[in-house]
Amino acid sequence: MLTAFESSPKEFANRFIEKKLLFIDEAQYCKEAGKKIKLIYDLFSDKLKLFVTGSGSFDIKVEVGKYLVGRAIYFELLPLDFEEFLLWKAPDLHKIFSSYKAAVKDFILNGKPIRIELVFEHEFRSLLQEYLIFGGFPAVVKEEDEEIKKGLLKNLVRTYLEKDIFFFLNIRHLEKFRNLLNYLSFNNGSLVEFSSIMRKFKIDFKTLEYYLTILKSTYIIDLIPPFYKNLSTELKKTKKIYFIDTGLRNSLINNFLPIESRTDKGILFENFVLNELRANFEDKICYWRTTGKAEVDFVLQLGQNVIPVKVKSGVKLRKGFLSFLNTYKPKRALVITEREFKTEKIGQTEVAFVPHFFI
Repeated sequence: MLTAFESSPKEFANRFIEKKLLFIDEAQYCKEAGKKIKLIYDLFSDKLKLFVTGSGSFDIKVEVGKYLVGRAIYFELLPLDFEEFLLWKAPDLHKIFSSYKAAVKDFILNGKPIRIELVFEHEFRSLLQEYLIFGGFPAVVKEEDEEIKKGLLKNLVRTYLEKDIFFFLNIRHLEKFRNLLNYLSFNNGSLVEFSSIMRKFKIDFKTLEYYLTILKSTYIIDLIPPFYKNLSTELKKTKKIYFIDTGLRNSLINNFLPIESRTDKGILFENFVLNELRANFEDKICYWRTTGKAEVDFVLQLGQNVIPVKVKSGVKLRKGFLSFLNTYKPKRALVITEREFKTEKIGQTEVAFVPHFFI
């Protein structure tokens, strides 16, 4: 089929005219796929609907976008978010979760007080632990056996490196790329310090920048920019690294221990909250940090409003968060915790404290 598509795209498409639908999977395997898809569209768009899929490297390698400007609708199929995960694993709890999520969103967007009762807390925490450890890739989620889950994730890493990175994207220094990926997984949630990484792996600035661009473009990592207004005291360039899927990240560091036994528990929760914010808000997400190291995990920029979001396990709020409230005086703020569930007025800011699984 691949040979027919590459050599005679017109005849290939003609075969499926009666079906009215044509699905082309793993299009990145085809040479000049973008040109061939455009040809089929131009010839048969009134008779045939095209559905084209590919791996994370698809748009980098195929460059389909430049051939189909104004002709295509794009869908990003990311790993399942927590709500989608619940639909698969515990659909009976989904309606309850939806009410939690809607209440938090209504508070963030409109300032409406959160007035709901916590129920089935133990079950939600158990499901969240599974999600944090093994992530949201559908093939992994649907498996019940933990060893199979681990095997699927390890195979995913291997396939990504061997096919997407080495074969499709022609990264020949695969060992350096692999070492960088491992380094980032151990430093999840940290600032990306270019100079120290360049020294450690003996790579130049352009190469490091290119590797990070690939990792972001192939949906492995997310890079969060800083929020700043005061140029003299706030970071304005350095980005923070997080992973699109925590299960993939755990596979890279070979750590599938339960949450209560992990030293990186806080970072996993932090990464989870970022991914959920990304899934539910299209607005810009930043982090805030001053040169004096006062810090807020995330800042949601909703038009003219900013919503600081702190992810924590303890009870006491640190000075960094309070400093942000005092400096920018946001109307609302969100603190995502292990146990607390309340609303409190701090200065001019209404602060909602909610459990991790609310978001």
